[in-house]
Amino acid sequence: MADRRRVNGPVGQTAPPVYDSPRSRREAKQLGDNAIRKIFLKTGVTPSASGSAYLEIEDPNATGPSSTSLKLTCTVHGPRALPRSAPFSPHIILSTHVKYAPFATRQRRGYLRDASERDLGVHLETALRGAIIADRWPKSGVDIIVTIIEGDQNRDSPDYDGDEGWDVMNVLSGCITVASAAIADAGIDCVDTVAGGVAALVAKDDKSPPFVVLDPDVAGYHKIFAACCAAYLPTRDEVTNIWFKGQLPGADAMIYNKMVERSLVACRNANRVLVSALNETVRSG
Repeated sequence: MADRRRVNGPVGQTAPPVYDSPRSRREAKQLGDNAIRKIFLKTGVTPSASGSAYLEIEDPNATGPSSTSLKLTCTVHGPRALPRSAPFSPHIILSTHVKYAPFATRQRRGYLRDASERDLGVHLETALRGAIIADRWPKSGVDIIVTIIEGDQNRDSPDYDGDEGWDVMNVLSGCITVASAAIADAGIDCVDTVAGGVAALVAKDDKSPPFVVLDPDVAGYHKIFAACCAAYLPTRDEVTNIWFKGQLPGADAMIYNKMVERSLVACRNANRVLVSALNETVRSG
């Protein structure tokens, strides 16, 4: 007798849907080399947490109803007292946890953190540690949890598989910005609002020379040689973390310096969105 309470799947194999004529990289809408994608940031989205924030970044290649390529949410729990068994600490204990949702990328993610997610957590902790005034909360701990709802990838591109190595830079930049907003929403004292930014050395085709761009859309370029993600405190003019990935042609130090400078420009642009979102929260509250 058939089980009427269970919805059985198909008996045979199924094939994923195929969409006609996906847009290639050459047909994608290009932003200016000195422009960044639009950012939406909102705080106070999780009432049960001490602080929370939600971030979206525009996808210039979107053709469907969704116009975003990166979606992140962050919750902050604490500061709260450490267990009695924990050793004494004169500073706050910062714990960061970055995790992709299983459906965030085209290749389904597991429920346990992999090496790339642990690396993101380490870089995020380093970036935030330079901004938080840690000695204000001795014998305390705070948990910062970032969930990547949708990765920065163009799923309609025929060259999609080549994008997965570089989208992590934009993901880390968004994690830094959304975590900074959530920390401010939690009322944790910081020396400044830290924001993330990315610059990359790219080429549009095989014949054109490489050049440096801000906030690179991975699907919009033929090849990416290197990328630099920085965490920056604009008011204090301090860098709390730099992550460089790739190889420079000829090991030119001037290109490296230019990439760092351009990534700081992207940080300042993201910080303006961050400050605007915090001011909007103060006015509405």
